[in-house]
Amino acid sequence: MQLFNRLPGFTRTPPGMERTVLRGLPTALWSGTLLLCLPSLAIHAWAWQTDSAETLQQLAMIDIYAVSASILYWNVLLTAAIAAFIVMVMKGPAYVADAYPLDDNDAPPCKR
Repeated sequence: MQLFNRLPGFTRTPPGMERTVLRGLPTALWSGTLLLCLPSLAIHAWAWQTDSAETLQQLAMIDIYAVSASILYWNVLLTAAIAAFIVMVMKGPAYVADAYPLDDNDAPPCKR
């Protein structure tokens, strides 16, 4: 007995845009995160010798913005990855569950 029974005669759909999205996700993750953290890194490189309390507070605020934007970006990419994965699974082969007779059906049992 097989665990999954494929539906006979089902034609598999060729891969489409979901594969392109899934292949581009690692590059989008690293490049997007770098671009979102670049302003924070540039400000820290520019103001690395200042000890003013106001400047340090602004640096902390910029860091908080960079981290929050990065987390939002990661959530967007995760949502896109889940959607592309669902489309990829739905385009796969169709499976059929094993049929079983119902005990409480309204029709009389048929003769075989």
